[in-house]
Amino acid sequence: MAKNRKPHLRYREDLSDLPDWLRKKKCPHRDKYLSGPRILPKGIRGKEKLADIIDEKFLAYNSARLREGCRLFVEKMLEPDVTIGMSFAGALTPAGLGCSCIVPLIKAGFVDWIVATGANLYHDLHFALNYPLYMGRHNLDDVDLRANDIVRIYDVLVGYSDCLMATDEILRNILTQPEFQKEMGTAELHHLLGRYAAEWERKAGLKDVSVLAAAYRAGVPCFTSSPGDSTIGMNIADVELRGSKLRINPSIDVNESTAYVLAAKRSGGKSAVVLWGGGSPKNFMLQTEPQIQEVLRIKEYGQDYFFQVTDARPDTGGLSGATPSEAVSWGKVDPAALPDAVVCYTDTTIAMPLFTHYALSRHKPRKLKRLYHRREEVLKALRREYFLHNKVKMLDGSDPVF
Repeated sequence: MAKNRKPHLRYREDLSDLPDWLRKKKCPHRDKYLSGPRILPKGIRGKEKLADIIDEKFLAYNSARLREGCRLFVEKMLEPDVTIGMSFAGALTPAGLGCSCIVPLIKAGFVDWIVATGANLYHDLHFALNYPLYMGRHNLDDVDLRANDIVRIYDVLVGYSDCLMATDEILRNILTQPEFQKEMGTAELHHLLGRYAAEWERKAGLKDVSVLAAAYRAGVPCFTSSPGDSTIGMNIADVELRGSKLRINPSIDVNESTAYVLAAKRSGGKSAVVLWGGGSPKNFMLQTEPQIQEVLRIKEYGQDYFFQVTDARPDTGGLSGATPSEAVSWGKVDPAALPDAVVCYTDTTIAMPLFTHYALSRHKPRKLKRLYHRREEVLKALRREYFLHNKVKMLDGSDPVF
């Protein structure tokens, strides 16, 4: 090629010079498959808004799944007639995600009921009490940390005596108060604890740092699927040894959470789940539909909307029963809802701040549903439908009272 001579570039506008076999190949679905937007994003300049970055630059792989999940949440889940449950697994509150993400979502009316590990709610109490947690490193000498009264949660550092044990002491004193001396579910337990957390925030001059406090103020029920599997449960066991009458009854939680989902459907609305991580909270949230259909034998079809962020895999058992398509076989997800079901395989600590910012920037706050204050109403409706649908009596042979 001659010096400085530009190469001849010709855009192929027709297929006339292609081989006959390729030119005559029948492709009846080609246009359908290639009907999506072209991937040709403009270069990032550093001046874009974050939500625009998600919409315009998250075009493939798990960035695209995160974009789809964000848009599903904003465009469909946040409709006024949709009841949204969120589950939280993994040490999210110690990492600050309670303050930065979960509390703002609660305040905006973007989450109506919660299932979390007890550990997330226990560590949430440190923030309400104004006990500090610190950024550290994951490769520290754990033997030396132990000798220096420090506990490590990967790269989060916590004082053992002045944070963990101090929180335990306050928690035990609360759990012995008169309002706790009865049988209850974890939603009631956490609502009562949230009242104290809200007062601690006020006294410390803090604002919106505690998930339990925010849930208490918003009337958002907070369940723990494994109440004994956390330091809250450990302290409940301690006060029981000393004569406390507090008893946690998981059946209360199963019926109450199920009642919220059924009430959403029977009101003519829809039910949505947003699953952050997996584990027991994920399963407890999803089992509401099998409880309705399989156990209570009430006609239903599954969750209407589904978004999960996870780093687990179905083939090793870590995500078994929870991918949208597999969940359909359990009745957890409505088969007709599969187009509105998204799984993003990434780290929650990356996805949740992006998701929260997108939602708050793209949608105005919703009116709070305050489901906790409707507990008796929805449980009564659940009992009525169960007994009328199955035509059964109480175990003692008497007729049920609604």
